[in-house]
Amino acid sequence: MMNWAKQQLANVAGTQEPIYGPHAIQSVAKQAEATPYTELGKEDLRWVAMDSTCVESQQFYMMADSGLVGMVQVIYSNVAGIRTTCQFNTKIFYRDHKTPNLWSSNPLDNYGFDDQKLNFYADNLAVTLSEDGTSYSVKSANNDNSIVNLTITRTSPGFQVGKDGKSYFGTDPKDPWGSMRHAFWPRCTVEGTIVTKAGELDWKGRGFFSHALQGMKPHHAAAKWDFVDFQSPNYSAVMMEYTTPPSYGSTIVNVGGLVRDNEIICAGSSNSATHTEVKGDPENDWPEPGAVKFLWSGKTKDGKDVSASLAGSLGQRLDKIDVMAEVPGFVKKIVGGVAGTKPYIYQYALPLVLKIKIGDEEIEEKGTLFSEATFIS
Repeated sequence: MMNWAKQQLANVAGTQEPIYGPHAIQSVAKQAEATPYTELGKEDLRWVAMDSTCVESQQFYMMADSGLVGMVQVIYSNVAGIRTTCQFNTKIFYRDHKTPNLWSSNPLDNYGFDDQKLNFYADNLAVTLSEDGTSYSVKSANNDNSIVNLTITRTSPGFQVGKDGKSYFGTDPKDPWGSMRHAFWPRCTVEGTIVTKAGELDWKGRGFFSHALQGMKPHHAAAKWDFVDFQSPNYSAVMMEYTTPPSYGSTIVNVGGLVRDNEIICAGSSNSATHTEVKGDPENDWPEPGAVKFLWSGKTKDGKDVSASLAGSLGQRLDKIDVMAEVPGFVKKIVGGVAGTKPYIYQYALPLVLKIKIGDEEIEEKGTLFSEATFIS
């Protein structure tokens, strides 16, 4: 009971949590031992919209045939059941390291959902799932700098790791006080445009969709993150890895998979993200990576061993985000007051070769990697 009380105080006051130890997280990796992954149905794409502390989001990542890389995102955030706020973000990376990245972020008014909680609406925004559950339409006119009209259609099945995609936090496994869930469409086509002040941008190309729910304060769940979205002509490889704060034993949780059109090759939690070189950031002392290695491991449905790797130098970053300078005030309140919480996100996009082994078959294919390294506490 005392642990629960301390956790509730941490939720409301923004204080650091006590050290519970690694037994206080039930990683989705445990589920994955028996059920490596579950293919997503339409019902798995519902918004939860918790009435307690949470951050829930839908992200659509785009890699245009023209070379542009971008993202659109809806965030639903609840602070201790007291205040709920929603935000729509658009980001465009020009990759020439000359044209400034375009970043638009707007609070949303009159937000809501359809009866099934599959579609999200707000003034001048609609994110809607098609009747057959295979594509999303994203239409936004809430910022004149980036008027969005996109359709993202999955070309492989979606998945969540384990049975429900969730890791649970709490000292009583039967009554957890927090959770973390990810659900992915790892391989999609993208059609449509974003109209900027400089003109209309065509986003015809490939995409990746992620639905994430952090059912607790974000900085209580994770101290650092690695995110991987690799797209090539025939394959997609995706990964999300986070390390919990010491309060949960600095436990590493990894979810990811390797797919091609119409087929999940493998998915699960037996993957890893390693910073093989640390460049460092003298402005804030975070260990910004200079080179990375991402590994996937699993089995095909017919039992063949699968391994895949992406490795190389990250080169010049696309952007560095001071999260506390960018996020709206309500998020600052979530993480405010915690000593040592100074989140930064480092973003990269570059060509790399994906090396795959399926049984005795070896494949190499060049594609584009979009990657993020996030440091929180």
